[in-house]
Amino acid sequence: MFDVYRNDKRGLLVLSTGSAVPALYSAHTWRKSRKRVLKVSNEIKSAVQAQGYYIRSLRTTRTRTH
Repeated sequence: MFDVYRNDKRGLLVLSTGSAVPALYSAHTWRKSRKRVLKVSNEIKSAVQAQGYYIRSLRTTRTRTH
């Protein structure tokens, strides 16, 4: 199982259940998702196994309108 955190800047942090937030990212204000996550994509699963966490920024792209 996995714990999913998000922050105010649309960041996403995925950790294995019971793991602490990495020191590098502990300065950000992370909010834990209340839903249980049983399955994640293979990309996220392999990153969590290799690094201990997976982080992604979900920034919105602004498009110019003329």
